[in-house]
Amino acid sequence: QVQLQESGGGLVQAGGSLRLSCTASGRASDYAMGWFRQVPGKERDFVGGISRAGTVRQYVDSVKGRFFISRDNAMNTVYLQMNSLKPEDTAVYYCAAEGHPWRGSSWYLKYGMDYWGKGTRVTVSS
Repeated sequence: QVQLQESGGGLVQAGGSLRLSCTASGRASDYAMGWFRQVPGKERDFVGGISRAGTVRQYVDSVKGRFFISRDNAMNTVYLQMNSLKPEDTAVYYCAAEGHPWRGSSWYLKYGMDYWGKGTRVTVSS
């Protein structure tokens, strides 16, 4: 079982950027990785993800062109670069993983992933 630790959250003004990191306890290359976010009173939503080798990346429409996911398997770390941030991006962001080949964003939107970090809060002020 892999353990995930997010970092990099904080307070930023609208239009600004943040980079979140997620470090895995095990061999990250064994896992497809994703980022999800949750606001109070709502379900946790898929934001985007990356396949085990980093060859496939998918994002939800609301972040396409602004967010970019990358991974460094040698460092067992996945990143979420967030640019042009909007107040509606305010949420707790969670890193997630699963030990399967990439299933596609439709799957993750519906079923999530198997392993979760504890989350890091991102607040975007207007």
